[in-house]
Amino acid sequence: MKLTIIGGGGFRVPQIFEALSGDTEAVHITDLCLFDSDPERVAAIEAVLAQMAPSLPRPPRVTTASGLDEAVTGAAFIFSAMRIGGTGGRIKDERIALELGVLGQETTGPGGLAYALRTLPHARDLAERVARHAPEAILINFTNPAGIVTEAMREALGDKVVGICDTPIGLMRRAVHAIGSTPEDVDFDYVGLNHLGWLRSLTVDGMDKLPGLLADDAGLEGIEEARLMGFDWIRALGAIPNEYLYYYYFQREATERLRGSAETRGEFLHRQQGRFYEEACHHPDSALELWQRTKHDREASYMAESRPESERTARQASDIEGGGYQQVALDLMTALLGGKPATMILNVANRGLVPQLPDDAVIEVPCTVTGDGIAPKRIAPVTGEMLGLLQQVKAVERLTIAASRNKSGELAWRALAAHPLVDSISVAKALLDTYREQIPGVDAALSGGE
Repeated sequence: MKLTIIGGGGFRVPQIFEALSGDTEAVHITDLCLFDSDPERVAAIEAVLAQMAPSLPRPPRVTTASGLDEAVTGAAFIFSAMRIGGTGGRIKDERIALELGVLGQETTGPGGLAYALRTLPHARDLAERVARHAPEAILINFTNPAGIVTEAMREALGDKVVGICDTPIGLMRRAVHAIGSTPEDVDFDYVGLNHLGWLRSLTVDGMDKLPGLLADDAGLEGIEEARLMGFDWIRALGAIPNEYLYYYYFQREATERLRGSAETRGEFLHRQQGRFYEEACHHPDSALELWQRTKHDREASYMAESRPESERTARQASDIEGGGYQQVALDLMTALLGGKPATMILNVANRGLVPQLPDDAVIEVPCTVTGDGIAPKRIAPVTGEMLGLLQQVKAVERLTIAASRNKSGELAWRALAAHPLVDSISVAKALLDTYREQIPGVDAALSGGE
């Protein structure tokens, strides 16, 4: 069975390789095909995988493809993990926003919209090629902003594409551990968009354990999201927010911390990962050791701007442990192939789950996954400020998709102006103009239309 990774030179590919190489009967990927626009990055990752393979029970054969059609043909599963513009593009996404006084973050706010605009043409192209050359394949989208990209890909692939993110899974894992239970024994209610959602109940034997957890300081101490937002705030909400809601609830503090930092997250990753790829190409025999060291530093500093200066490089062990993207993807493939059924939080079509949103809008909700497919679970009604934020951000996402489809700078301006983290129409115009001037992919995505 063939799995293709689009963005096969990406830093997280060894984690996927390791997950696929385990001693499991449900998913047996025999061929892992890597496709990437940067051959040097692929060479570095190939060196890492070659050094990992001898210690793994069933490593797949690793190949590379020179063209996209070749890469997807014959694949049973395709992972989309592309980063159009690389970390250099991310730096501009973040810095341009910060210099105009608004939040500069990879997926949340204007930086995420710039990232989406330059990515969507490539995501649509991939989806169309998969529909032509691998119509039976399941495309699992890792590419951020995952909700926007997955929704655009559905135009060509429908239910053959699903978006995944490890952020809500990590929240669930920490919450289940805090109530002293196991995932198999817990029913739960979670609703949102990618990087914007809330855990609203945790039910064991018919009893909701979330109110008790919210009242328990010791239990909340082990939940990174609770520490980020503050115990009083999540008690006021009656729910535990996805960690990315920090940027909405603490917009001023987050922006000030980012502007006061010596480097943005993009600049950190560009420097750190750039060094890894360069050293791995020059010293391929040490590629695995270099990758492991870089991975540790990357994970320890995740969302550093949300923590006090003294804690920015020292996350708690419980915040880092867990399967991550690769385990989510493995569990998803296992269930779809008829192995152990799974309950997962996935990015899928709304279809009436949140009646106030369009049926074809992609939302992030719990799903039951079996060999028969993916079935979203019923959720409690969404009301009040949660519904208001969902509707506003989903409107922004759909404007962004329409701007890309129609090559419309005007729609892109409206998307930026409508985002709750952009506080001025004139700032939105300045953001768009500057992104188009400094990021070729954004201007290319909007040129030739209206």
